[in-house]
Amino acid sequence: MLGKKKIAFIGAGSMAEAMISGIVHSTKVPPKNIIVTNRSNNHRLKELQKKYGITGVNRDNLDLNNIDIIVLAMKPKDAEASLKSMFDTIQPNHLILSVLAGITTSFIEKNVPFEQQVIRVMPNTSSMIGESATAISAGKHTSNQNISITEELLQCIGEVYVIPEEKMDLFTGIAGSGPAYFYYLMEHMEKEAKLGGLNSQIIRRIIAQTVVGAAKMIQEHGTSPKILRENVTSPNGTTAAGLEALKGNGGGKAIAEAIKHAAYRSKEISIQLEKPKLGTGVIG
Repeated sequence: MLGKKKIAFIGAGSMAEAMISGIVHSTKVPPKNIIVTNRSNNHRLKELQKKYGITGVNRDNLDLNNIDIIVLAMKPKDAEASLKSMFDTIQPNHLILSVLAGITTSFIEKNVPFEQQVIRVMPNTSSMIGESATAISAGKHTSNQNISITEELLQCIGEVYVIPEEKMDLFTGIAGSGPAYFYYLMEHMEKEAKLGGLNSQIIRRIIAQTVVGAAKMIQEHGTSPKILRENVTSPNGTTAAGLEALKGNGGGKAIAEAIKHAAYRSKEISIQLEKPKLGTGVIG
């Protein structure tokens, strides 16, 4: 069923590309069934078309008549204007997936012409290699069948989790933004290793493998991070010394604050967009 669906990505940024890459490499959806569009950057559309074998179309030339799934992947601030521009061409059968941080299903439902089936999606950029942690939350008109189709589609880019929409901002702070936290940690590990004279050609691989190994221990053993940490921490040993420095310099608090701030920003975007506009009476 999925292989016959035609998908249009509205927006051609890094998240759209990450998802397209994962979907194409999964081979579950033929590249010919994927369209990507933006407002004015034709060079970007040609680049994606050449790289993935999909079709790049300028927004003014987008035809939604033969599309089954619309993926909203523009900047959140452009969501309302983009939905308005498509208002007359959206059909009742269109399933709308939104990967926009902070944009609720109810906001989208208010800005489309029918009782549209809408699913809010939060992947991360690991979609590009099929390793995303992706959450989905369905809108009030969405059928179980379309939830299943969405899960099948997003399994092309990694693991999929169905969560209540009120928890989506928190998920965004953890998994949506999470890869950047690990890149930041790895960036500093790499910098310190280079200062210590380790071979710069292999240090990045060493750090990456260390992170991969730790993640696989969690996945394959099902043991809590706390217990795994305690198991590798000998009293007065090297790991204990490193952890003591990490705690002493606010490492744990920094991680918690990163998650809270990202989640708050996701919620803040929603509040800003759904606030009534003065003088118009229009929600958006």
